[in-house]
Amino acid sequence: MTTATLTPTAGARPVADTLTMLRRNLLRAARYPGLTSFTVGIPIALLLLFVFVFGGAFGAGVAPGVAPGADGRAAYLDYITPAILLFAVVGAAQSVAITAAMDATSGIMARFKTMAISPASVLGGPVLGTVVQGLVAVLVVLALALALGFRPGAGPLDWLALAGFLTLVTFATSWLCVAMGLTAKSVETASNTPMMLTALPFLGSGFVPVETMPSAVRWFAEYQPFTPVIETTRALLAGTGPDASTTLLALGWSALIGVLGYVWARALYRRERR
Repeated sequence: MTTATLTPTAGARPVADTLTMLRRNLLRAARYPGLTSFTVGIPIALLLLFVFVFGGAFGAGVAPGVAPGADGRAAYLDYITPAILLFAVVGAAQSVAITAAMDATSGIMARFKTMAISPASVLGGPVLGTVVQGLVAVLVVLALALALGFRPGAGPLDWLALAGFLTLVTFATSWLCVAMGLTAKSVETASNTPMMLTALPFLGSGFVPVETMPSAVRWFAEYQPFTPVIETTRALLAGTGPDASTTLLALGWSALIGVLGYVWARALYRRERR
């Protein structure tokens, strides 16, 4: 037997291997409908809760001059929908943390290391699968918002930009959550660690304007990653054109999160699990 045949990556085909791992991830999503429905169910529940329970009152606060009640709910639906779309993205990213922990703790990831598989595909395939699931969840939530009366002013170019932007955000947060999943000692821990990401829309401009917050909270809300992401999403949906500095900040945060998550995840993958 030659040395080449003993090398795990010998004969690896990065593109083909990544597509295989992508297919594996999507099949797993189909076989575990509970995890998949959680990705969509939580954003839907939040949308219904905040619009129909709090929207009548909150709408008067986010849109001055709007009376509480039906008009307030309509105004708040327009305001909150971008934040709920981000919840769909984070929910999908949280699911990849769980699947990464499942692979790591079950030993299948260690088995992949001994096979002629491209190392990048073992993590890259699930990330791409998560992007697909995240965008599907976004479409479901957006369809519900439209059914409830959400009327975006976005034009064709705005929709195209929004699709690309949300794909980038999902891709970036997925790499971060993969790394979080690989650090977890158990699947249960992996399901809880990324939940801190779900707090960021609440502590940003997702549910109320940052101008209404106390100064200390407002400072955090203005400079945390999700606020520029939400504001860019909101402007694209409204068709008003996002502010250039806000968009650059959102893209910068997404790139930073994606690169750090990728480097962290790759380092953890190379490390022997103890």
